[in-house]
Amino acid sequence: MNTDIDSKITDAEWEIMRVVWAQDKATSKDIRDVLQQKRDWKAATTKTFIGRLVKKGMLHTETEGNKYIYSANINEHEFVKSTLDETFANICNQDVGQIIVDFISKSTLSFQDIESLEKVLEMKKKDAVDVVPCSCVPGQCKCHNCSTRH
Repeated sequence: MNTDIDSKITDAEWEIMRVVWAQDKATSKDIRDVLQQKRDWKAATTKTFIGRLVKKGMLHTETEGNKYIYSANINEHEFVKSTLDETFANICNQDVGQIIVDFISKSTLSFQDIESLEKVLEMKKKDAVDVVPCSCVPGQCKCHNCSTRH
């Protein structure tokens, strides 16, 4: 696994990564064949995005004869989690709960998903606070609570 990964990827690069994650290993043709149902990319376009992902450290390249075989340098779950962690690190702590509520309300969930959420929420109740402290510097958010920290 490559430890030097640039996690900033475009929507098009996400499309490529989702195919590679699903297939474990894929050629540019494999990727293009899957995405053909969704995107009308030429072979060169697909290869350009793959090249960018290789450069960012997201994809590993092997050669097999005259073909390049691509595999992910990072697990999909780990990558999605790190992307969400980064997003939540950039917003006021007081907004996190409502954003999670909004996200859950817009998501299609299985009964098992809901059961898991209920268990986590029950556990979280043990550590719940009356008011979540603001994590921002004064003037960085609209909660106006950050000015009382100084």
